[in-house]
Amino acid sequence: MAEAVVTIRVRDNGPYVVEGPIQVLDAEGKPFPLPSGKPAIALCRCGHSKSKPFCDGSHRTAGFQASERAPATPSP
Repeated sequence: MAEAVVTIRVRDNGPYVVEGPIQVLDAEGKPFPLPSGKPAIALCRCGHSKSKPFCDGSHRTAGFQASERAPATPSP
């Protein structure tokens, strides 16, 4: 049986978008309720969201800027 893949996409100037079967736990190990039926959730990385750890779009008005890129994979 194949395990489901979890994908985390880093959005330019925005949140981490997480797709797949996940749990988001607080510091005590209690799960945050996740919206059902949504294929992905967005996690705040700007620090300005009023609904942390989830993104509420505050990065747009806060002027958050980040555009990390994964390193290039060397050819064999």
